[in-house]
Amino acid sequence: MMRTTTATTTTTTLWRPTGPEELALVATSGWVAWPPRLPEQPIFYPVLNEDYAIRIARDWNVPASGSGYVTRFEVDSAFLERYPVRQAGGETILELWVPAEELDEFNRHIVGRIEVIREFHA
Repeated sequence: MMRTTTATTTTTTLWRPTGPEELALVATSGWVAWPPRLPEQPIFYPVLNEDYAIRIARDWNVPASGSGYVTRFEVDSAFLERYPVRQAGGETILELWVPAEELDEFNRHIVGRIEVIREFHA
């Protein structure tokens, strides 16, 4: 989904399923950046549709950590062109794979704030 936020910047809506620890770090950033990846997390993967994010938050994050959250945020579309869309399963299981070392730059291209739009609890 794309929408124009200013006369010169077109953004793409992305979603990110997350657990409580990562969400707390996003809150610490003022809701404007994703935290650095852990050593065992070589990529940051936002997803391209809300339904897929819901499934991960509900079916994976809740059993793993007791809570799962779906976040939504906008990123400069021109910047995102460097990341090919990856199909991680069925037709609607679509992700972007952002290498951990590029996350700071990715964060600089977020437009506006990261918002929690759904939450699930055990």
